[in-house]
Amino acid sequence: MTTNTPKSIIVIFGATGDLANRKLYPSIYRLYRNGKITEDFAVVGVARRPLTNDQFRENVKTSISHFEEDDLDHDTFADHFHYHPFDVQDISHYQSLNNLLNHLDEKHHTEGNRIFYLAMAPNFFGTIATNLKEQGLTTTDGWSRLVIEKPFGHDFESAQELNNQIRHAFTEDQIYRIDHYLGKEMVQNIEVIRFANALFEPLWNNQHISNIQITSSEELGVEDRGGYYESSGALRDMFQNHMLQMLALLAMEPPIKLTPDEIRSEKVKVLRALKPINEEDVGEYFVRGQYDRGIVKGEEQISYREAKGVDPESNTETFVSGKLMIDNFRWAGVPFYIRTGKRMKQKSTEIVVQFKDLPMNLYYENGEQIHPNLLVIHIQPNEGIELHLNAKKGDYGTTSTPIMLNYNNNGQDKMNTPEAYEVLLYDCMRGDSTNFTHWNEVALSWKFVDVISRAWENNKAEDFPNYESGSNGPKHSDGLLAKDGFHWWDVSK
Repeated sequence: MTTNTPKSIIVIFGATGDLANRKLYPSIYRLYRNGKITEDFAVVGVARRPLTNDQFRENVKTSISHFEEDDLDHDTFADHFHYHPFDVQDISHYQSLNNLLNHLDEKHHTEGNRIFYLAMAPNFFGTIATNLKEQGLTTTDGWSRLVIEKPFGHDFESAQELNNQIRHAFTEDQIYRIDHYLGKEMVQNIEVIRFANALFEPLWNNQHISNIQITSSEELGVEDRGGYYESSGALRDMFQNHMLQMLALLAMEPPIKLTPDEIRSEKVKVLRALKPINEEDVGEYFVRGQYDRGIVKGEEQISYREAKGVDPESNTETFVSGKLMIDNFRWAGVPFYIRTGKRMKQKSTEIVVQFKDLPMNLYYENGEQIHPNLLVIHIQPNEGIELHLNAKKGDYGTTSTPIMLNYNNNGQDKMNTPEAYEVLLYDCMRGDSTNFTHWNEVALSWKFVDVISRAWENNKAEDFPNYESGSNGPKHSDGLLAKDGFHWWDVSK
């Protein structure tokens, strides 16, 4: 792993797209502003659109215009950006791109280090990777890395086919599959909370934890992405990657060392230990939903089936909740409940760890059970940690009342807090693959999810749409927990 200040050329395929403008250029700027990268870098934008360098640089400056730095000239930053009109199927374009990269290597002293970032639709990933290799763009005195956005395949077979194509040109340790949730500060804090606190790790097992809940809800609907979402759905868009990655971090064994290989090894063990389910049993462990009309923040919203590009009789789910069991010594008998959905009550991603009740309730009021201890990790939009405990009420009795110990990260200067893409880009430049997904993780995730996909594709949902926009999802999702004696915790700040 490279530890010195990184020097590299970043080649962004899809340089005129939304991801590049909203996330990548501001992230590179923040790295530059914070001194994480020096003047020894260049960015080459690649796309079909016929732009000049000056036009491209104006686009870049527009994307960072909300940064107002008195001592940093946006023009000086933008001078590191170069544009190359490109047809991914034209071999001559790769050759001319290689000539440009060789020139920029000398100009910016980047020592042949190259990142190829595929910020575009995945149907050309294999073609691009193969041509980069065959046309010599990866043959330099430095290193070459390939960054790939999700979705990585549509199911296990397509993911395996894509992986085989890419692996002809790049080795596994050169491939960086981005899951931007793994760049979020509080997701990365999961490991620190677990492995740096004597308070938690001895209790992190089925002897002391009754259940763990992972929720990622959005207020937004599919907006103008209806065509894409019809082929994806919440199961593939969120559950297969983000949600299972958070579950793996929560359930993994302590790694021998905090190295990429050791951490990945433990995450893979969790995914291997997921209790398999048969197609006929999917309805017992998973609930799907699709949003209807409703009110969100005082405004009426259309249903999913009314969105542009969506089949009026669509069977695509916009909500998924599930009960997952991990068949290993640490977690046997502990349910992991996961839910994610669009057009829900609020935007929130959080983890709730519910600890088991004491064997005897000494403090009670009207015969009610005391409030369980909870550890809550708020990931977005709020960031922080809460510990829910019980303490004596401020009266003459002996009853208890819930109290909360709270660490709120939102009170810090957010301008100095690295965002997910900034963190992941910097990790990639340094050669640290810890927070990127390995092929083994992708493969195991798809194999688990494909069973659910087949069950839902073979059985059309008869009750769609089945939850109002602005709600917490379909009522059946509550029943998933109720039959185990639990309920969803609504602990958002």
